[in-house]
Amino acid sequence: MNGFLTDLLENKIIIASATAWLIAQTLKLIFSYFQEGFINFKRLAQAGGMPSSHSAFVVSLSTGVGIVEGTSSTIFAVSLIFALIIMYDAAGVRRAAGKQAEVLNRIVDELFQGHRFHEERLRELLGHTPIEVIVGALLGILVALSIVR
Repeated sequence: MNGFLTDLLENKIIIASATAWLIAQTLKLIFSYFQEGFINFKRLAQAGGMPSSHSAFVVSLSTGVGIVEGTSSTIFAVSLIFALIIMYDAAGVRRAAGKQAEVLNRIVDELFQGHRFHEERLRELLGHTPIEVIVGALLGILVALSIVR
């Protein structure tokens, strides 16, 4: 068991992916501070925001695998397709669900304005804009290139 943990902690691809995620999450705190005027630690547990930590994580993983195993390897192909699916989901499916939640919340607000009604608000920040995904991906590439090489 000790060897397993040591191997994990010495794996440069895992270190790069975790570092990319941590940097992205830290940047989210900084950007939300400038938007909201206070440090919102809830942002660490929420989806969405600049940059996409999901994208940073999986692109760093894929870049690291490409560096170590080569871009013609099967495992690189798998990791690249995995990364593309995650980024598509972040910018496509989850973003659309977030926009639907925003519209539904607005409908509920207007429908029950002035009436005593306790509704559960839907989370609106679920996905990412394409630029948030791209910035997360670029962050992942840069971190992997700096750590894995």
